[in-house]
Amino acid sequence: MSGFVFSEKPIGIERGEGATLYADDGTEYLDFGASYAVAAVGHCHPRVVDAVKSQAEDLLYVQASYPVEARTTLYEKLATVSPPGLDNVWLCNSGTEANEAAMKFARNATGREKIVATRRGFHGRTLGALAMTWKDKYKKPFEPLAGGIEFVTYGDGEELAEAVDEETAAVFLEPIQGEGGIHPAPPSYLKRARSVTRKAGAALVFDEIQTGVGRTGTLWACDRADVAPDILTTAKGVASGLPLGATVCADWIADADPEHGSTFSGGPVVCAAANATLDVVVEEDLPTHAADVGSYLMESIEAADLPVRDVRGEGLMIGVEVKRGSNRLLRDLALEEGILALPAGRTVLRLLPPLIVEEDHADRMVEALEAVL
Repeated sequence: MSGFVFSEKPIGIERGEGATLYADDGTEYLDFGASYAVAAVGHCHPRVVDAVKSQAEDLLYVQASYPVEARTTLYEKLATVSPPGLDNVWLCNSGTEANEAAMKFARNATGREKIVATRRGFHGRTLGALAMTWKDKYKKPFEPLAGGIEFVTYGDGEELAEAVDEETAAVFLEPIQGEGGIHPAPPSYLKRARSVTRKAGAALVFDEIQTGVGRTGTLWACDRADVAPDILTTAKGVASGLPLGATVCADWIADADPEHGSTFSGGPVVCAAANATLDVVVEEDLPTHAADVGSYLMESIEAADLPVRDVRGEGLMIGVEVKRGSNRLLRDLALEEGILALPAGRTVLRLLPPLIVEEDHADRMVEALEAVL
């Protein structure tokens, strides 16, 4: 018997270390997808592994009504590293759960229903978050979904301003659209979103599930625009692959006392992994490293005179728009060059390597693209 949701690739992964994955037949693969940005500090980082082992020996789980050191530390750590004014932390198990919580918190705090999201946006696959996700292929089989969602063109400040009114509970934005094709928002657009939501009394929510934890060259992608939201959601790289999401909120959101809960909120083992991951990201200044290596990689791809339409992104969140199907390119990179990457639509190659990759890894990526393109 086998699972029926994922179509498995013909590569069995046995172990990982740093930026490398090892197949069960001994083949080595340079990981330029990091399992959708999850392996932020590399596979099996020693500090993360040690933290998990130590916590597992003491306590595997106790529900969140009972304080435990690992969870309390993570509350404090996330509040410290989050954008200014976000001091209240809700822990869950995934990015889509974090966005579901953000929807509930915003509606509860404002007493309103309407949520503004963007075309090409992606916020998750559960019924609430899915309603804010643009692409029909994700939504159609599961309708009807949550109501009250209005979509606007990503990056169009005027259209956003027209959509946000006294009935709006929240605006949900990815500072860089990931699944939608790696499209960075102009800083002016994020500033406009901050202005119009504040004027309307609506919550500004930044979905940093893929962009956060240093990936785009700053700890949070919204930092480059110097814009702080009312709610920030994060997951993926925050716990190095253990299931953890977080919804971080301003006081006016938390003070409305939302009725919400989760059995597995903030398990000690996953919190220990997150604490160690954040320590590595901050102490080793991986955001700056991501900015430097990301710039080098983008410049190298552009200089290689490859048959590509565009190269865009920030830090180590890069989209390469190609002239043929991205799935075929991914197959060739994996089977012929030993490099794993990701798609972002039918024609965009998505590069999300661990933040620890070096320039020689970037060189290998460019050489592989030259070979398969």
